Amino acid sequence: MRYVEVTASTNRDAMSVAASGGGDGLVVVADFQTAGRGRLDRRWEASPGESLLVSLLLRPADLDPQRWHLLAGAAALSAQFACGEVAGVSTLIKWPNDLLAADGNAKLAGILAEATTGFARESPGQSAVVVGMGLNVHGGPPGAAILDELAGRRISRSELVACWLVDLDSRLGDWDRIASDYAGACATVGRRVEIDLGQQRRLLGVAVGLDRAGRLVVRGEDGGETVLSVGDVTHLR
Repeated sequence: MRYVEVTASTNRDAMSVAASGGGDGLVVVADFQTAGRGRLDRRWEASPGESLLVSLLLRPADLDPQRWHLLAGAAALSAQFACGEVAGVSTLIKWPNDLLAADGNAKLAGILAEATTGFARESPGQSAVVVGMGLNVHGGPPGAAILDELAGRRISRSELVACWLVDLDSRLGDWDRIASDYAGACATVGRRVEIDLGQQRRLLGVAVGLDRAGRLVVRGEDGGETVLSVGDVTHLR
């Protein structure tokens, strides 16, 4: 585990280690990121010391790259577990990997998985996935859920990251169980959704499930089903 007070991005730090051949299981934790990013290259903004900012480097040699999304799913399940175990707070998982307050109205955490395969041709099996998480513990942006406020007390970031890592370690490798647990816990399943696919493309429909790779299956208004590995989801009422 590497702890730094300030870095540009914990994901970027872990990706750099991965590119140089660094080992499986590296954890990078920071108090503050100057260039934190979320999905769609959005900035992740947090004041120093108020969020849990952590990235994990994994080399899942036994997992088909087509199922690498399950790593982010496992991270979300373990974050949900840690919030319950350490803070006594119930949360919802929104596909692809946001953690929401139990009422579903405010975002508590974001998870971003990034793959690096640049040197896989020369070293098969050496590709890596970095899973990063930003979780609002002591504060967050306007409108966000804050773990301390949900718990009604101050929560230890150290206890939280330790619980997250231990639970995540217990899950990794049992990929079919992760797929099943992820599908069962995902609050997006069964909801009417609007999905921004980028380039001014949108899909309206009902999220009918997740497949064994953790991809979202949406039944469109025409009755056809689309399987999505990425997309910006809005839960519709």
